[in-house]
Amino acid sequence: MPAGERRLLTGLFEAAVRAADPEAALAANLPERPKGRTVVVGAGKGAAQLARAFERLWDGPLEGVVVTRYGYGAPCERIRVLEAAHPVPDAAGLAASVALLGAVSGLGPEDLVVALVCGGGSALLPAPPEGLDLADEAALNAALLASGAPISAMNAIRKHVSRIKGGRLAAAAAPARVVSLVVSDVPGDDPAQVASGPTVPDSVSRADALAAMRAWNIALPERVRAHLDRPEAAAPDPRDAVYARNSVRVIASAARSLEAAAAKAAEAGLPAAILSDAMEGEAREVGRVQAAIAREVALRDRPFARPVVLLSGGETTVTLKGGGKGGRNSEFLLAFALGIAGLDGIAALAADTDGIDGSESNAGAFADGGSVARLRAAGRDPAALLGDNDAWTAFDALGDLFAPGPTGTNVNDFRAILLR
Repeated sequence: MPAGERRLLTGLFEAAVRAADPEAALAANLPERPKGRTVVVGAGKGAAQLARAFERLWDGPLEGVVVTRYGYGAPCERIRVLEAAHPVPDAAGLAASVALLGAVSGLGPEDLVVALVCGGGSALLPAPPEGLDLADEAALNAALLASGAPISAMNAIRKHVSRIKGGRLAAAAAPARVVSLVVSDVPGDDPAQVASGPTVPDSVSRADALAAMRAWNIALPERVRAHLDRPEAAAPDPRDAVYARNSVRVIASAARSLEAAAAKAAEAGLPAAILSDAMEGEAREVGRVQAAIAREVALRDRPFARPVVLLSGGETTVTLKGGGKGGRNSEFLLAFALGIAGLDGIAALAADTDGIDGSESNAGAFADGGSVARLRAAGRDPAALLGDNDAWTAFDALGDLFAPGPTGTNVNDFRAILLR
């Protein structure tokens, strides 16, 4: 891929990330100072950066604790920053859940709890209910991640297997008022879905959780399955009076980030079309669909005329069937590369806005119409790599991994397809 096109695509990604900058997003959404204490709690891959920004902006005393992924911490003076495992929870995450619940206990009606919530919080806040332990919750998370189910289905189950998710953290803070400031990484920007809604309950029921399990053929651990059969597993009702004084604000989202990327493209003289900010589905299938659109544009100038940049966001999924390495963005891109093989004038970047795609250190990768030929010339079979969920190995072999490092925010997938 020409260096200029790589720079352009990187610039679009950077514009999208800047639009979700924690300090700018928080500055426009600060709550009023309370008469009592201000306690900050938070969870997610960008929680430490949100906490640091909140400290800078808040004019008054505060205290609190947030949890983020290992290596994603940021220095704070008054808010304690904890780190734990993602995507499969560990003992540090369990200790973090205890710390957050402890931080909001014993508060009064004049106190304020500010919840800084962003993507990744589900795995960072394990809190198994009575009768289950951390191993059960880790096994549950592993089963959900391997299932290919959409985030809404996974969260329907998670909210019924927790002492902190599904609004339970906010309930524990009562009678204090809770203001949830949410950086959305979910399609549709439903704040109750971000980090499984620790401070935002929704109407999902135990029956919904069981239906999701059956619909997606999720092999739940036996003890978790037995727990879901018990009425005590029911998630809190959002109509409960305990939530009456609370409020929720989505302060950053994929939609706003894609609009910022479109504006950046316009500065370079390139029209941009936002296909959707809420794409879901199997990553490789979404890749094939977007490759078909790109081919149509490249060969027939429809439904968009060249030059154009096609932008999209959302959260795809990967059903694990192989033993390779990668993530949903690199898997999307390898399928996309197969679909545009041999075509000139197409270049693409797919990356996670938090800086990490899957379990490796890259956010995603670059591809163009020559990627497949270069893989084959290097003795690699791109179709076989895709079948083994091994997209990381494919793009590593090409030197086309995209690794900006942790960005401090998370509005989920970012995809940009440049057609000259």
